[in-house]
Amino acid sequence: MRIPIFLSVVLVLRNDASHIHPVLVKATEALRDLVADYELVVIDNGSEDDSIAILQQLTAETGFPNIQVFALTKEVSSDTAAWVGLENALGDFVAIIDPLIDDVEFLPEMIDRAVGGADVVFATNQQTSDQGLVYRICFAAFHTTYRWFVGVNLTTEAPGYRMLNRRVANFILQHPLPAITYRHLPVTGGFARANLTYSSHPTHYRKKRLRESIDRGTRLIVSTTRGPMRLVTSLSVFGAVSNLIYSVYVIGIAIWKTDVAPGWITLSLQQSGMFLLISLVLLILGEYVLQMASLSNEGPPYHVAREFTSSVMTRHNKLNVEVVHGTPHADVLADSFRPG
Repeated sequence: MRIPIFLSVVLVLRNDASHIHPVLVKATEALRDLVADYELVVIDNGSEDDSIAILQQLTAETGFPNIQVFALTKEVSSDTAAWVGLENALGDFVAIIDPLIDDVEFLPEMIDRAVGGADVVFATNQQTSDQGLVYRICFAAFHTTYRWFVGVNLTTEAPGYRMLNRRVANFILQHPLPAITYRHLPVTGGFARANLTYSSHPTHYRKKRLRESIDRGTRLIVSTTRGPMRLVTSLSVFGAVSNLIYSVYVIGIAIWKTDVAPGWITLSLQQSGMFLLISLVLLILGEYVLQMASLSNEGPPYHVAREFTSSVMTRHNKLNVEVVHGTPHADVLADSFRPG
């Protein structure tokens, strides 16, 4: 018996032309008898192969139904690409999947927890790809630092394979940088969540690029917590206090000591005074940056080059509208949040 919900499944692909057809076959077979209505939101993350041409063929009249394709003009981070799909999804629940690593057949367990009341459902695959030694060291250092600043282990508490309800998606959309907050906000926003584990051999292991991972991790830490800047301001306060104490010490030496080297007192006071001034400037500047960062609102981090859908649509055009006593009632209208 099909679960009476409208489910959107976001699939992020890049240069995966040879995998597109089997991925869509597997996803369609898993969904068509699972839920009442569904859609597949495919994000092409700036592919340089024949992915777009293949997707156009597979969404023709003789192709797969219920598919939306968003082809980005250039490659963006995986979180940003996932947010493109989440932002344009219409379902009551939205699942974000890396189709070559995550197992779409685990969706029934996630749906069961989501329908049971969990706002966010995370799924962790116990079989992970084997990366290089340098990458593993940097990976461990990042997650240790992030857990220290935020108190969350993103690997185990907020993996990329997740299912969100519409309320969580709309909440993320209210933030100035939803493409960045999407990664951590579902686990830090106070929502009811469930963390599940499964074991499935990935279809294809993606080799991580260290430079991009470091850039992504740095932006994530800086944008999601004030910890690094607070550390800077704390060091500025420590420097200012230390130089002030040192100045008092130099003055004490000048008063009680008679055999001081010529010029030492003047030079020491001059240096301590300069470092005190620099520390105070850094302190004020750090607090100003913190305030401006909290008020900043950057533009959209992506641009959609083309948008097209399947020529055949089997899902009903409910668009999250409920019928109450025969009268259409817009409970949550996802389209109203889409950029016009």
